Amino acid sequence: MVQNNKVITAKELTKKFGAFTAVDKISFDVQKGEIFGFLGANGAGKTTAMRMLCGLSLPSSGEATVAGYDVYKENELIKKNIGYMSQKFSLYEDLTIKENIRFYAGIYGLTDEKIKEKAELLVKELHLEGEEKTLVRALPLGWKQKLAFSIAIVHDPAIVFLDEPTGGVDPVTRREFWTLIYEAAERGITIFVTTHYMDEAEYCNRVSIMVDGRIDALDSPANLMKTYSAASMDEVFLQLARKASRSE
Repeated sequence: MVQNNKVITAKELTKKFGAFTAVDKISFDVQKGEIFGFLGANGAGKTTAMRMLCGLSLPSSGEATVAGYDVYKENELIKKNIGYMSQKFSLYEDLTIKENIRFYAGIYGLTDEKIKEKAELLVKELHLEGEEKTLVRALPLGWKQKLAFSIAIVHDPAIVFLDEPTGGVDPVTRREFWTLIYEAAERGITIFVTTHYMDEAEYCNRVSIMVDGRIDALDSPANLMKTYSAASMDEVFLQLARKASRSE
């Protein structure tokens, strides 16, 4: 149902909790296959915004569609057409690699034949041949995160939401993880990612930076660094984050 190559559209999307406005009239679009960085300091409102886009929380006002579905009326359809991965590890550690793949692929509605095909492909792509019966708890954190990402897109969703997916992993594993992200984007999967690593922000096609519930900046990393006369995205982020008046 994605139209005009826009996988996400948001217009003055707002979320209030009583008198507190967590997300304040944010507007943006995300294109098919784009790697879109969604940044902000603690308390900026990015997690609340992501929950609305994932169909987990209804907005207070404004408009938004994700994968062509309305966040008010079709949030269950949104959940079926997206992938999601957080920093907090979400796979079952007492199941094997293959059992986790089969379990989540089944939840996503894949047929038995498709599950078998996807499981074999995923194991091969991650170079885990011969390790299919290894319990997930025995894997290093980096491998757990790479497996979790691959499972999050096992059903070929229109978009995958990544909430600080590389937190706590070493730099080499982070680079390997981003290779998986680029490969998914090349297949047409849109990547919506939050991160605290500003070097990762420079890997994105475009970046938005939230401050106090609003989007204060949205452009390519190169253009943002030029606009703010900064040598890195870290400098851009610091310039904007210093204006924040609230924190979690």
